[in-house]
Amino acid sequence: MNWIIIIIAGLFEVGFASCLGKAKETTGMEAFWWYIGFFVSLTISMILLVKATQTLPIGTAYAVWTGIGAVGTVLMGIFVFDEPTDFWRLFFLVTLIASIVGLKIVSH
Repeated sequence: MNWIIIIIAGLFEVGFASCLGKAKETTGMEAFWWYIGFFVSLTISMILLVKATQTLPIGTAYAVWTGIGAVGTVLMGIFVFDEPTDFWRLFFLVTLIASIVGLKIVSH
């Protein structure tokens, strides 16, 4: 169950990073609402991370959480913010995913 919590926490990390990206593109009340989304996503993500680390090893849980956030944020950048998709960027994204899966496999 705590692995599911870590995955959800990682998705909220993607949410707060994406909200931050959108907030810097806007001004006024629109930026304000993106910052509200940032703080709500950040809070939920941190609460879920704390909950999951009560039974999972902190090093593994944190690495998986940040990895999900990093991969998700890169994918959001590619699909939403039109960031580049060159070979090396995708290569290292795949190696990051492999590392996250590897940590999950070797964790008890």
